[in-house]
Amino acid sequence: MSQTTPTPEPTPETLAAPSLEHICDLAVTIAPPVEVGHTPSGLRRMIPITGGVVRGPRLNGRVLPGGADFQLIVGQGTQAHLDARYVIELDDGSRVFVQNTALRVTSAEDALRIMRGEPVNPAAVYFRCQPRLESSAPEWAWLAESQYVGTGRRAPDGVFLSFYRVT
Repeated sequence: MSQTTPTPEPTPETLAAPSLEHICDLAVTIAPPVEVGHTPSGLRRMIPITGGVVRGPRLNGRVLPGGADFQLIVGQGTQAHLDARYVIELDDGSRVFVQNTALRVTSAEDALRIMRGEPVNPAAVYFRCQPRLESSAPEWAWLAESQYVGTGRRAPDGVFLSFYRVT
């Protein structure tokens, strides 16, 4: 009977942190919320997206009307889990599908202000997102070959976002 020498466990290593490349900023216009109400999962709302502008070093165009942000509000109203889906039409006519999931966390008082459409100090709100981008245009194929993160700010009349490519 032969004995085998155990294989040593690999040693974890800290890899270099990724960097971020700013690709664009969005100013998204919205319509009043459509309230679904309190479900077993939490408060559900749908915010229609009516348009917007996209400007930045890598993407420029407009947000087409017709998208929506589906929201699940939990934690006594302090946490909003967001799932927005919409289309950007770039300046060259190409279209980009965006699915942007996000987490917005703030105090109960500021959450009520946001729900009523009132301004809230952006420093009091944690708003981070993970957009996914894809296009059928060959020159924009690179959009689906990277991961993205972003920051957001909710205003009474819209949402402002900045998207960054993780490099």
